[in-house]
Amino acid sequence: MSSRSKKLLLFQRSLIWFLYLFSGYILYSQKGYLFSIFITFAKVIYPLSIFWLQIRIKRSGKFLPIDSDMKTSQLWFNLLPVIASLITVILSLLNTSFYIIDKFL
Repeated sequence: MSSRSKKLLLFQRSLIWFLYLFSGYILYSQKGYLFSIFITFAKVIYPLSIFWLQIRIKRSGKFLPIDSDMKTSQLWFNLLPVIASLITVILSLLNTSFYIIDKFL
């Protein structure tokens, strides 16, 4: 991997983490711009999603390690954190988007 592609990858990851952490800051410090049940869900799952993403990035394996030999409980054990994290990412970014729109308009 060339030095330029490593720098680009580092910049992209830094930008994504900054945006996600900024979304968490808005989520916890400002009033919610979504329904309260969505804000509560996002506040509960947000720290777990950061932890889960760090594990996935550090391991550098498959994002969803699913195969045909898995039992149902193993499948749900792998799917639930992914689904909860994706919903949390969507909700926190949506809340931040509404916050930015509210501040600038």
